[in-house]
Amino acid sequence: MKQKSGLRTVAAAVWVLALASGLAAGPVLAQAGAADVTTASAPAEPRRAVTRHSGHFNGQNVAYTATVADNFVAGPDGLPGASVITIAYTRDDVADPARRPVIFAFNGGPGASSSPLHISALGPMRKAPEGAGQGALVDNPFSPLDVADIVFLDPVGTGFSRAFPGVDDKYWYTGATDAAAVRSAIQNWLKVNGREASPRYLAGESYGTTRAALIAADTSALTFDGVLLIALSAPVAGREMPFVTALPTMAAGAWHHQRIDRAGRSVDQVYEEALAFARTDYVEALILGSSLPDADRRRIAERMSGLIGLPVDLILAQNLRISSNVWMFNLLKEQGLRTGLLDVRVTSPMEAGALGALDDPSLGVVPRGRPGGPAPTPASIGPIVNATLGEYVSKTLGFASDEPYYSLNFLVNAAWSHGDSPRAMEGLAETLKARPEMRLFWAAGYYDLTTPAYAGRYVLDQVGMPAGQLTATYFAGPHGVYDGEDNLERFGAALRSFVARSATDGQAAGR
Repeated sequence: MKQKSGLRTVAAAVWVLALASGLAAGPVLAQAGAADVTTASAPAEPRRAVTRHSGHFNGQNVAYTATVADNFVAGPDGLPGASVITIAYTRDDVADPARRPVIFAFNGGPGASSSPLHISALGPMRKAPEGAGQGALVDNPFSPLDVADIVFLDPVGTGFSRAFPGVDDKYWYTGATDAAAVRSAIQNWLKVNGREASPRYLAGESYGTTRAALIAADTSALTFDGVLLIALSAPVAGREMPFVTALPTMAAGAWHHQRIDRAGRSVDQVYEEALAFARTDYVEALILGSSLPDADRRRIAERMSGLIGLPVDLILAQNLRISSNVWMFNLLKEQGLRTGLLDVRVTSPMEAGALGALDDPSLGVVPRGRPGGPAPTPASIGPIVNATLGEYVSKTLGFASDEPYYSLNFLVNAAWSHGDSPRAMEGLAETLKARPEMRLFWAAGYYDLTTPAYAGRYVLDQVGMPAGQLTATYFAGPHGVYDGEDNLERFGAALRSFVARSATDGQAAGR
């Protein structure tokens, strides 16, 4: 990623990083500079650690096996060039594993490990809720391990996954090669574990939704019964639609911060009201542009003000087009605060030279009150180490590694080439049309301005995702839609229902 002038370019590369719930500041995280990045030695053969555990999920006592393993993937010469680590949890008391669903899960970035989905949503252990001890992992009663096995994948350069000595790790830093490596690891896991006949699902979050779409669209190598897209990351093109699709999220944020008159309305009601306005009067006003009469322009600005909480004059000065930075930096300006991007409910003191995305307080990777100097960049931040998760995988799950566990690697993000996957969602739509038994699950959070909920729905509709095969679920949550006990419980229930329905449909279709 080349550094260009202006702040929007930096934001574009960074705002689909890992969700903040997996990266909260505190004892869980330590930051490593670029000089601390090491390369793993190539093992003579794939490493594999197997441990036995038990847990209580969805009201059931479940005995399960945790298996952490290397999956060698091909480098540019076709020989093994890196290892993609899988962390798998499989239920023990299953009479016929070939009929049991398995979910392959990863996060995004690019440069994010699977840690947010692993220890904040789907895994049998999760980060302790606030107030229960920073850095601790506790049982996760909402894990779907009662109904499906779960395999977490860490792409090259994240988690414990590394390129082998002498192999340029940047080879995997494109949409196509990254998807091919993760696909190869999935195929290897299915083969090694005798699960090639199992119903299978892909779960991707943020940039992981692009990865999931690229993998699922290539049916020549592997097919899936369902795909789960969490916080859909896909560009919204055009002069009008980026502003139109962000407006309902801004309204939800203004509702949360009480910058608008709630008038007894819930956040769901305000979101729906803003959505209806965005799809009608607002988009029409933007399309008219300079042809819009001044009186109508002011009427639209006043309506926007009542929804998103900014002054009418500011909205008019911005020509009715409110960017994420304008909204974040002005909603609470009189209080000296800005909002987050991944989670608009989060605030921090407004500082001179704020970027918007990379210094997002809900991402938590740029220290507050930094002294003057060059603005931070992904390359200057480098990798973020999750010592707690690394110790859990190494000690509790028994996977020997001298490497640090990278929750999020900004060096990967800085080096990423985005040019080879511009039509990922179109490809997934075509695959769904060709396979009517296949199902799509999409989850979005009202408070996520990184990948706004309406932006996700707009993209799904415009690329032609078959409506009859789509399950859409909205949460009063941030980029990590499962943040908070209520959201996590709802997320787990929705996922269980989706897998059960997809399995039934797949059997009816004779899979």
